[in-house]
Amino acid sequence: MNGTDAWGFATDEPQPAGQHRDRAPDPTAGPDPATPMTTEPGSTTARPGLGAGEAPEPHRLARAALTRILEPGDETAGRWLRAMGPEALWHALSDDGATVPEGARPAKIAGLRLRAARARPTADLDAVAALGGRFLCPGDDEWPGQLDDLGDARPIGLWVRGTANLRLWALRSVAVVGARACTEYGAHLATTLGAALADRGWTVVSGAAYGVDGAAHRGALAADGATIAVMASGVDHPYPRGHTELIGRVAEQGLVVAELAPGDHPTRSRFIQRNRVIAALTRGTVVVEAELRSGSLVTARRAQTLGRFTMGTPGPVTSALSAGVHQLLRGEAVVVTDADEVIELVGSIGDLAPERRAQTRIRDLLDPVAALVLEALPARGRVDTGHLAQEAGTPRDVTRAKLFELLSLGFVQRCGDRWELARRAETAGGSRRGGT
Repeated sequence: MNGTDAWGFATDEPQPAGQHRDRAPDPTAGPDPATPMTTEPGSTTARPGLGAGEAPEPHRLARAALTRILEPGDETAGRWLRAMGPEALWHALSDDGATVPEGARPAKIAGLRLRAARARPTADLDAVAALGGRFLCPGDDEWPGQLDDLGDARPIGLWVRGTANLRLWALRSVAVVGARACTEYGAHLATTLGAALADRGWTVVSGAAYGVDGAAHRGALAADGATIAVMASGVDHPYPRGHTELIGRVAEQGLVVAELAPGDHPTRSRFIQRNRVIAALTRGTVVVEAELRSGSLVTARRAQTLGRFTMGTPGPVTSALSAGVHQLLRGEAVVVTDADEVIELVGSIGDLAPERRAQTRIRDLLDPVAALVLEALPARGRVDTGHLAQEAGTPRDVTRAKLFELLSLGFVQRCGDRWELARRAETAGGSRRGGT
């Protein structure tokens, strides 16, 4: 029996017994034992995120400290981390006498060492544990492997609030992002998309911002579904403040995820770097309303470079809030209008959107000759069979036969030896011919 990859797509590799990823993940499920665990420099075991009452391993303590010291998405620091390992890098940045990473600029090291002086990883781990959260490292059972696609920009670790398994939820996830100052149309579309995706067993991922992000989260929550908020601040620092209650609800029903240590605040660059995590974590990104200069377009373009699906919902061509989406759609993005079309792209084989066709009318089923006779009838007034035969260009006896067919179908009515259109809702008033 063929298996599935980390996303749940079919592969030629045999599937281990008991492993099945085509269904929606169970929010209460623990780590999947069928997934191999990996280790990293400085670590002898791979284990889930730290919980309350557990002593942190050295590599976990070091990574927790590094999230306080390094900026998210710093690829230079990512290369240092890959080359040295977390413990050695933490030591190099926290000890003025330690050897600095190869090629590091003195000014950058000096700035990072100032930050290192304030790092208190044990206190940060205790703080997240007090919230019922945990700190995940690459190699943990719960670590989403798709984040490794970011290379040296991969998160150092992830601070998580919520009881669900992040890796399993991310297997069937879609990002819904867009304008903060969205229109009612954008808010309605994001809400219905979030609810419909959640109802189909997909996890809705967004950034908890005002506008489209918040609407997508609310839609998923209203459907009693799965949703993940990826923050540009610490998981204990709700931002924007006006969404404190919403983020709390997401933490209770879903997951709140951040690269930054508890208490850290958002900045412009952190918002941009947060978007790369949203793009990498999910199978695809849907943009609902975006101006030409919009952070949501950064998410979509990063998704494209990572080989993820990029989608957009069109809006009025006169709306500046749809201009960015339309530009995206002129490229490689795909137009989507509802959850079915999103799932057709990101889902498994056979997850097809229903075919949409215009409603068939009885008139559409008429044979060509009957349609000609019907078209020949005037919009108003009555005519005899001979006149209709001339107008339709059909023999008199054929015209008469077709008139009786049309009579039985309710299209015409007879008045002595003359015929007229029946007064039907389908009849277009004001036209010269009955069929136009």
